[in-house]
Amino acid sequence: MKPRRRIHVTTLGCPKNQVDTEVMLGVLARAGHEIVLDPEAADVLVVNTCAFIGPAKEESIDAILEAARTKAAREGRRLVVTGCLAQRYADALVGELPEVDALVGTGDLTRIAEAVAAPPSDAPIVYRGAQHELPAHGVSPRVRSGAWWTAYLKVSEGCDHRCSFCIIPKIRGRHESRAIADVVDEAMHLAADGALELNLIAQDLTAYGHDLPGRPQLHQLLEALCSVDVRWIRLHYAYPRVFPDALIEVMAREPRIAKYLDMPLQHASDRLLRSMRRGRDSAFLIALLAKLRARIPGLTFRTSLIAGLPGETEDDFALLKEFVRTQRFERMGCFQYSDEEGTAAYDFADKVPQKVIERRWREVMAVQKRINREQNRALIGKRLEVLVEGPSPESEHLLVGRHEGQAPDIDGVVYINDGFGYPGEFVTVEVTEAHDYDLVGRVVNRPERRPVASA
Repeated sequence: MKPRRRIHVTTLGCPKNQVDTEVMLGVLARAGHEIVLDPEAADVLVVNTCAFIGPAKEESIDAILEAARTKAAREGRRLVVTGCLAQRYADALVGELPEVDALVGTGDLTRIAEAVAAPPSDAPIVYRGAQHELPAHGVSPRVRSGAWWTAYLKVSEGCDHRCSFCIIPKIRGRHESRAIADVVDEAMHLAADGALELNLIAQDLTAYGHDLPGRPQLHQLLEALCSVDVRWIRLHYAYPRVFPDALIEVMAREPRIAKYLDMPLQHASDRLLRSMRRGRDSAFLIALLAKLRARIPGLTFRTSLIAGLPGETEDDFALLKEFVRTQRFERMGCFQYSDEEGTAAYDFADKVPQKVIERRWREVMAVQKRINREQNRALIGKRLEVLVEGPSPESEHLLVGRHEGQAPDIDGVVYINDGFGYPGEFVTVEVTEAHDYDLVGRVVNRPERRPVASA
C-alpha cells in the first residue's frame, strides 16, 4: 500500500493554471493523499508555476525558493514543481534547482501522483510529455479550490495563433477543443457542487470547436451550456479574429450568459497590429466593437493592451491612447511588453527602453482610470444584482460582492456598507458611492432563503 502524504499546493498565474491545479488535486485525492492548506503541515510541497512573461517567471522562482526553505526545515519533505515553467525550462531547472525532487510539465499533469510518490533521486525527475493535457471530466474530475459559488471551466487548450509577443503556443501547443457533451457534463457537476457562475476560459475561446468532428462553434456550446442551472456564464479570452453573428445573437438572447466579454485587442496602430501578427486591422476592431455594443445591450467589455512592443513609436502610442479615450472600455488592463526568448518579437530591432515602456503604461492606465471613475459615478442611484462573496478583507464592517459586469479576481467589486447577505446569495444593491474601480452600496432587497453549498 502506498503511503498517504499530506500535500500543499501553491498556484501561480492565470485561471487556466487554477484549473490545472484542481485537476492535479483530483488525481492526488483519488490516490489517497490529503490536501492541506498549511505548508508547514505538508509532507510534499507542490508549486504550480507560470512562465508567460518575465515577472511571472520571477514570481515562480521566488515561490519555488520559498518552498525549498520550507522543505529544508524538516527532513523527508519533497518539493515538486509543475506547470508552464517546468514545461518550458525543465532542462535548465534540473541543474539550477537541486532542491526540487520532480518537475511535472503541462503535458504530464495527470502523473502528479507518480511524481509525489517517486523514490528519492540524485537529480530532479522530469515528467514532461506533450505540451498540454486536456483530460475528459469523467477521466480526471477536479477537486475545486476557492469559492464554491464561482468556477472556471476550461473548454479548450493550446493556441494556433503565432502572435509575435506570445510564448504560450510554444508552451501549451496547438489548439484542442473538448467535446460539447464533456464540457456540459462538467458544467452540470460544477452546478451540482454549488457553482452559480461559470467562467469559460481557453487560450483562444472563439476558436472553440474548429478541430472537432462536425466543426461545432462556440455559440453552439453556449446554447448547450444554457441548460445548466447557473446564474451567469461568462466569456474570457475571446480572440477577435473570428466573432460570427450567431455568437453575438446567443450572447444577446440567452439570459444565463453574462453581458460581459473579455477580448484582448492588444493595440490600435495598424503597423503594430501587423508586427504583432494579430491578423486584423484597427478598422475591423472598431467595427466589431460597434456591432457588439449595438446588438448586446448593457455589454461590459474588457480588453487588454500592450505598451512598448519593439518598434512602437510615440505616434503609435498616441493612437493607442486615443483608441482608449474614444472606445471608453468598461474594463481594461495594459501589459508592459516583456522580451521573451522564443518569440518572434524577441528578435525585433528598435527595442523600446524600459523607462519609456513604464511611462507609456502609466499614461494609458491613467486615461482608463478617468473613464472608469466617470462610468462608476454614473451608476450612483442605480440598483444592481450583486453576488455576495462574504466579509471584506478591507474591513469587518463591510461585505464584498460583484455585479454581472465584474469578473472574479480581475475587476473591481461592490462593497456593501448597509444591509446583509450571505456568501453565495444574490441581493439587490443600490449604489451610493463610486470610486475608481469599486462601488459602494446598500442592500435594498434579498431572498428569503439562505443559499447552501452542495456537499
